[in-house]
Amino acid sequence: MNSTFSTQETTKTKAIVINALFIALTLLATAFINLRLPIMGNGGLIHLGNVPLFLAALIYGKKTGAIAGAFGMGLFDLISGWGVWAPFTFIIVGTMGFLVGLISEKVPGKRVFVNTLAIVVALVVKIVGYYFAEVMLYGNWIQPIGSIPGNIMQVVIAGIIVVPLVGRLKKRAGQI
Repeated sequence: MNSTFSTQETTKTKAIVINALFIALTLLATAFINLRLPIMGNGGLIHLGNVPLFLAALIYGKKTGAIAGAFGMGLFDLISGWGVWAPFTFIIVGTMGFLVGLISEKVPGKRVFVNTLAIVVALVVKIVGYYFAEVMLYGNWIQPIGSIPGNIMQVVIAGIIVVPLVGRLKKRAGQI
């Protein structure tokens, strides 16, 4: 019996480890690096969970981005008393991660501009997705507008952190 792993097994194991790592990083950054905003909309949370989410998507692609976002932030909702939000978060943030990774993979051009475009698309998905989630949960078309500034702040801050770093981090990730 050969004790060495095949390249395919090693690749699958690496993907599982990277996905698990980014789920954990997204969960931790959402849970522990945050600010609750009782004055905005229905309350709200500004957190840095989008930083590892965007890093996952920009470095490892759409699948890892979707997994990190959907499971990382979805788990946060489940364990933090925001459980009603979990299905919405799973879909909205999973879509954000997928689209950021997809745009980064497929759109040609200078990486800084492409990555910025990807994050702008994620911002639109977040604003529209959570607006309609709040409409469904609260039955009100006006009240969800109060959550938009916090959603913008989350994504813009994450973009400011991620875009300048991702090129260097991607080079290092390729060395692993």
